[in-house]
Amino acid sequence: MSNTNKEKEFYKAEDLAKILDVNIMTIYRYIKANKLKAYKIGKEYRIESVEFNNFLKSVQNKK
Repeated sequence: MSNTNKEKEFYKAEDLAKILDVNIMTIYRYIKANKLKAYKIGKEYRIESVEFNNFLKSVQNKK
């Protein structure tokens, strides 16, 4: 059985804060407000790259 599915890429909240040049608390607020879908693993959040791209598109469409 071959695995044709690509592994999903995830970002840490800290990574997104650096990419967007915002404070990490801003990322946490987006997660809490359900603007950004994230998975909590232990004490850290993981955001799937697809979800991050969807978030960027939704923000861009509001302009």
